[in-house]
Amino acid sequence: MFRFVLPFCLALAAPAVASEYRFTDAHLHYVDFFQESDGITRLVEAMDEAGIDHAMISGISVAKKWHEDEPKRPRYYAGDDAGAYWFSATDVFVHDAVTSLPEEQQKRFHPFLTGFNPTDKNADAHIRRMLELHPGFWQGIGEIFTRHDDLTALTYGDTPRANNEALTRVYHLAAEYDLPVMVHSNITSKRERNPLFLEEIEEPLRNHPHVRFIWAHAGTSMEIHRHQEKLDFLLQTVTRLLADYPNLYIDLSWTMLHPYLLDENKQPDPNWVALIEKYPTRFMLGSDVVGSFDNLGKAMHAFVPFLDALEKDTARGVARDNFLNILPRRRQAEVR
Repeated sequence: MFRFVLPFCLALAAPAVASEYRFTDAHLHYVDFFQESDGITRLVEAMDEAGIDHAMISGISVAKKWHEDEPKRPRYYAGDDAGAYWFSATDVFVHDAVTSLPEEQQKRFHPFLTGFNPTDKNADAHIRRMLELHPGFWQGIGEIFTRHDDLTALTYGDTPRANNEALTRVYHLAAEYDLPVMVHSNITSKRERNPLFLEEIEEPLRNHPHVRFIWAHAGTSMEIHRHQEKLDFLLQTVTRLLADYPNLYIDLSWTMLHPYLLDENKQPDPNWVALIEKYPTRFMLGSDVVGSFDNLGKAMHAFVPFLDALEKDTARGVARDNFLNILPRRRQAEVR
């Protein structure tokens, strides 16, 4: 039977879906680098305003120090040269915030544990204690900070790597509890124009096939882009990893929007469209906001031009359902 197919360029020009989506925010930090927050009430309001049904919610595993020699408190971890230190109480703040809500509102949040030092082989024991302290509450682990621009250099202690022995123990625990793991592991440094650190994320993917890994920003970062603008090898690398490792999922938060998903004219990149259509269940959207929620809707709706270029079912999955589908099995039935 004859079938008329639009040329790909015309298919991009004719949106497959309307520009109104329901969202799941797959990457949200309840606190900032000073462990402060606008609060859970404001977060719920911002989610309602933006059409966000669900959100992964985590703390931030480090706290920025206000150094004795600095007359003004920094506003971000990169605000001055003072260090940062691992901060376990961040998970307590998340737990208290979520459990303060009515039960129906609590179901919209999917808390991830992040308050541990990923270079400490005691980390898995600490995570186990937290899981036992609040049975059934935690639904994932992360965002784990490993290679992370200048934050890595500023954080006291050893350099964290996604393939170190301490995290190997954490991944075994994640498999035991059926918990997805979000890892921030830069694919390269600010100046190397090659996938310098790729093995650090690929080794866990290979060695822990029963763990569902979410790769934050697909290894990109604002600082890398400031020096290199665009990683020419990223698309090819992500394509290969998705083919080789069915346990890999990609967080398309803000550093992926430009210059990868959309060009300078906010037009979708056909190569990334094709890749996501090939693996329609393996991508998810995140705002990556840190403690402040006024721009939450803006961050999520910035992806709409790209979502409009996808097939209807693919767009729905990327915008909302894909993240929910990798939660622990006991949780998936609750969000349907």
